[in-house]
Amino acid sequence: MNLFKRAWWRLSGHPGKALMLIGLFFVICTLVLSGFLIQSAAARAAADAKQRVGAVATMQLDINALMESGKMESRGGGATPGLIGTAGDLHRSLVDKICASPVVTQCNYTTESGASPTESARLYQPVPPPAGQDTAGTDFFKADGVRDLNSVGAFRNGDSKIVDGSGIGPRSKADMVVVEERLAKQNKLKVGDRIKLKVGTLPGPGQKRNTSEFEFTIAGIYKSNAGDSGQYVPAIMDPANQIYLTPDGATKLLGKDLGAGGATVKQATFTLNDPADADRLKKDAEAAGADLKIFPLSVNDKQYKTLVGPITKTAGFATVTVWLVAVAGTIILALIVASSLRERRKELGILLSLGEKKPKLLGQHLVEVVACALLAIGLAAAGSQFLSQGIGDRLLASEVSSAKDSAADADSGPDHSAVTGAGGAPQGGSSGSEPEAAPIDRIDVELGMADIGKVGATGLGIAALATLIPGIRVLRLNPRDILVKGD
Repeated sequence: MNLFKRAWWRLSGHPGKALMLIGLFFVICTLVLSGFLIQSAAARAAADAKQRVGAVATMQLDINALMESGKMESRGGGATPGLIGTAGDLHRSLVDKICASPVVTQCNYTTESGASPTESARLYQPVPPPAGQDTAGTDFFKADGVRDLNSVGAFRNGDSKIVDGSGIGPRSKADMVVVEERLAKQNKLKVGDRIKLKVGTLPGPGQKRNTSEFEFTIAGIYKSNAGDSGQYVPAIMDPANQIYLTPDGATKLLGKDLGAGGATVKQATFTLNDPADADRLKKDAEAAGADLKIFPLSVNDKQYKTLVGPITKTAGFATVTVWLVAVAGTIILALIVASSLRERRKELGILLSLGEKKPKLLGQHLVEVVACALLAIGLAAAGSQFLSQGIGDRLLASEVSSAKDSAADADSGPDHSAVTGAGGAPQGGSSGSEPEAAPIDRIDVELGMADIGKVGATGLGIAALATLIPGIRVLRLNPRDILVKGD
C-alpha cells in the first residue's frame, strides 16, 4: 500500500494528534521566524546607521612616541631633548593626501593659534581687568585655523552662524579671516576690509618676542549665541575674540614658516563610511608618507555604537532564541514521535509481517510529520510579521532604556568622533562636540521570501531530525517479537 495514503489515513483518522503536531510546529516556526525577522531588521538598521554616521579617525602628535623616537631637538645645543621641533609638525600637504583616500568621505584639520592685537584689530573687552592684574599672557585673540568652518561644532549645531560674507572653506585664500560680530562693530570692520595681526606666541626664557605682523582680509562676520557675561573675562577666553583663519594663516601667527609642506596641523579628522575601513585608511596614510608611530590614527566609532548598541543586543537575543527554540523543539518532537511509535507497535508489526519494507514505515512517519510542519509554516508566515514587530519593539525598548541609564551613569568625556574645527569652545560659548546620537529605538520588520525559506528549511530540518532519531528503532524491529510480546 502506498505510504502516502497510509499517512493521510493516519492523520485524518486521528485529528487530535495531528492538530497537536501542527500546534507545536506552529509555535516553533513562529518563534524561529520571529527571530529571523528581528535579525534581518537589526542588520538593515545597523547598515543604515553605518551609512549615516560611519566612524571618525583622528590623527595628531603622540609626544611620548616622538620622545622615544629620539627626533626631538636638543635643548641649548646639548644632548638633552627639550624641544618638539620640526619632527613634531604634521603638515597640510600630507593630510591632504590622506584626505584623498577612497574610504574618506569627509575630512577636516585644525591649527590652534593665537594673535596679538594691532591698531586695526583691537581686542573686545567690555569689562576692563581689575587694577594691577597682569594680563600679558591673556591679551590675545583665540585664532583657530580650520579647513572647513562648517565642520566646526559651534557652526554645525547652530550656536554660531555667518551673518555677512562667507566662511572658511577648502578653497579659501590663505589670508582670509572670519571675525565675530561684536569684534567687527568695535573695530568698524566689514567684509573685504584688511586688518593686521601679530604673532600670538609668548617667547621662551631668554628669547625675544616675535612681533611679526601679517595682513588678512575679512572674508566673513559671524554671530555667536554666547553673550557677554557682564564681568571681566580674560580676552583670549571671551567668545567675541574667537577668530577663524585658514590653517596657513594660523601657522603664520604661530611664528612658523609654511615651507614646502604648507600649514602645520594640530589635529586632523577623517570621516569613514565604515569602521572596518580603518585598516585601509592606515595603509593609505603610510603610503602617503605618514609616520603612524608619531602621528597615530585612532578610530572613534562612539556614535555608531550608540546608535546600534541596543538593536545589536536585541538581534543577539533573537539569535539565542532561534537556537534554543530549534533545539528544544527537536527534543520535544522526538519524544512525541518516540511515544507515537510505541503506541503503534502492533500496526508496525502487522505491516512488517505483510512484507512492508522498514524504510517505508519510517518514510510514512516522516510524511505525517512533514505534512503537519508545512501547514504550521504557512500559518506562521501569515502571522509572524505582526508578532515579530511587537516582540522586537518591546525588546528594543528595554535595551534602549538600559543604554540610556548606562549613559547617564557613565562619566562624560571628550568625544573625538565629532568632526570639530577648534579644539574646544571658548568660555561662555557652546561646546564644539557633536550632539549625542540617540540609539535606534524603532525596528522595521519586513517579511521576505528568504525569511520564509529559512524558517521552512529549519522547520523541515527539525521534522526530519525528530522523526529519524527515534525512528532508528523501527529499523531494528522484528514482526514476530512485536506481535508475540506486544508492548
